[in-house]
Amino acid sequence: MRIAVLDVGSQAVNLVVGRSGSGPDAKTVHSWKLRTRVATCIAPDGTIDTDGRARVAAAVAEASKYARQAGVEEIFAFGTAAIRDCANRDRVLDQIESESGIRLGVLSGVEEAELTFLAARSWLGPKAGRMLLLDIGGGTLEVASGKAQLPESALSLPLGAGRMTREFLLDGDPPSSAAVRRLRRHVRDQIREVIVPGDWPEPRTVVAASRTFYQLARLTGAAPMRHGARQSRHVQRKPLRKWIERLSRLPSAERQRLPGVSPHRAHQILAGAIIAYELLTAFGESSARICPWGLREGILLRRLTDESWSAGGASWWPAPWSARCLTPA
Repeated sequence: MRIAVLDVGSQAVNLVVGRSGSGPDAKTVHSWKLRTRVATCIAPDGTIDTDGRARVAAAVAEASKYARQAGVEEIFAFGTAAIRDCANRDRVLDQIESESGIRLGVLSGVEEAELTFLAARSWLGPKAGRMLLLDIGGGTLEVASGKAQLPESALSLPLGAGRMTREFLLDGDPPSSAAVRRLRRHVRDQIREVIVPGDWPEPRTVVAASRTFYQLARLTGAAPMRHGARQSRHVQRKPLRKWIERLSRLPSAERQRLPGVSPHRAHQILAGAIIAYELLTAFGESSARICPWGLREGILLRRLTDESWSAGGASWWPAPWSARCLTPA
């Protein structure tokens, strides 16, 4: 059986297709991505504008066509913080459903943390021991801790790199030093409210998921992904401090020329660096290992290993071409 995870985020629509009955490293058999940059279409009142809604709806429709071609029988479709938290969410979901036939579900931030933790655990295996997961998304920051497949503790904070850029760093390119100071103070205060030394058990392995962390790891000396996904890569706290100072002086056009920084994330890499630095500092960690698996792989793994599983606010959507839909009652 082939199932798919369809992830509608702040930067792109991603589709991952998996097959049941295969080993941990062979579950993903197809992947597809279409960049939308819907985060740039969020208005000051928190709504996604007409252009953003059209981009996302068209991308989801394209993803459904790709899924059909890949032989998908079931789709798990959801929107992350950019969709979940927008002020006109119902209108966005209605337009997507009208144009694609798929009604997106939504996952809570804590559910995202739990499922990303599962993906990282599956990637690293039991040798990782007690694990601390850090994940910087576009809209939210997730943290989870535990020593089993699923975490014992998980939290989500509205400290995503895209959100912080929109709220603090749009007074210039590069932003003013005052704006950067305000952001650093805000992130530090928010993190220290929930991360208190001694409240979180000391981990054997600190792992970081998300493209933001991977790009920060490249800035701090990690090898590019073309050298192999299994190569150990780390984002280093000490160099991050110097990179924050450098990034704060560079316009987006120059940031995207730096190692590993993609053009569509260049505008928010400074906010990502600040969040990562303050997070590692709060936990007293000098580095975090990069995990190439994240939320989509976590959902896929959970579904493939537990057919009865479903997550809170999200739904499994039998595709129109599902074998079950073609079978007479």
